[in-house]
Amino acid sequence: MDKQNAIAALSALAQEARLDIFRLLVRAGPDGLAAGQLAECLGLPPATLSFHLKELRHAGLVSFQRESRSLIYSAEFTSMNALLAYLTENCCQGDATTCAAGLCDGTNFVKPKSQKPA
Repeated sequence: MDKQNAIAALSALAQEARLDIFRLLVRAGPDGLAAGQLAECLGLPPATLSFHLKELRHAGLVSFQRESRSLIYSAEFTSMNALLAYLTENCCQGDATTCAAGLCDGTNFVKPKSQKPA
């Protein structure tokens, strides 16, 4: 990842709703979540969610695929790992093998449950 892509990704994540969306998609794993599920889980109106997803897509942090009438959004783990690598490339005197933080490949995930208002 180059500096400009890192700035774009960090800028996209520097907004509370987008950070929440991204974290939810990371927890959902590679199967992702439908836009409706995201809206329900986060309590966001569809237009607001759409705006934030567009920003995350432009930053390369999420992707989507169409399944029938639904759009399924997923975190881009390759981009996330590239950003983490960029941010930590000088960690541990440049020897990443000695760092405690590993890379996430999206294989250990838990589907989030919808949080319906009481």
